[in-house]
Amino acid sequence: MRKKTKRIALISAVMSFSVAGGTSILAQSTYVVTIRNLTRNQILTPPVVVIHNSSTSLFSIGEEASPELAALAEDGDPVPLLETLMTMPGVHDSAVGYGIIPPSQSTTATVTSGYRHRFLSVVGKLATTNDSFFAVSGVQIPLPPTLFFSPPRSKTVDVPAYDAGSEANSELCEFIPGPPCASHFVHDPAEAEGFIHISNGIQGTGDINAAESDWRNPVARVTITRVD
Repeated sequence: MRKKTKRIALISAVMSFSVAGGTSILAQSTYVVTIRNLTRNQILTPPVVVIHNSSTSLFSIGEEASPELAALAEDGDPVPLLETLMTMPGVHDSAVGYGIIPPSQSTTATVTSGYRHRFLSVVGKLATTNDSFFAVSGVQIPLPPTLFFSPPRSKTVDVPAYDAGSEANSELCEFIPGPPCASHFVHDPAEAEGFIHISNGIQGTGDINAAESDWRNPVARVTITRVD
């Protein structure tokens, strides 16, 4: 009986140490998220980075884009999405990357996780398109170490381009914010697809030169690194 009592006490002490100490999956952790542009000639707009729980999603393929996501996909405007994220109970933290991302370059954003908030999403616009965006949707972040397990500190995901389906792919400069067009916050009124799907890229049907601005997936590389 005494040995059994000692064993229970030892197990309780170990569990207490692993949960209460700073090396627990219950603890808050800080992550640096690096987004690298893999395209040859597309600029990526400042990306929105979000830490959330497993039941939260920014979009679903085959479904209609939210107005906030459409604003980002059409104009690279992160503000409506950020304002909405602040009201969502499943979201723990959000941030915007530092500046636009030219081809082969990268930007970073720093976010924190919390208990039950161990998933990350990233969205940003391909600038010289009507409504194409790149995204990571709900990838699990590297977990903090515990007494019994030391997981990798970093995870890398290559991501494709999606079409928000919220604006017609006319490829006309009067509706495209990226170079060489610079037409900001002008929506093409023609009928669009109405649902999110993998982007078809630049077809050369309008003012945009497909040889210069088209791409092949993936378009971005997202690296998530735990720093504490």
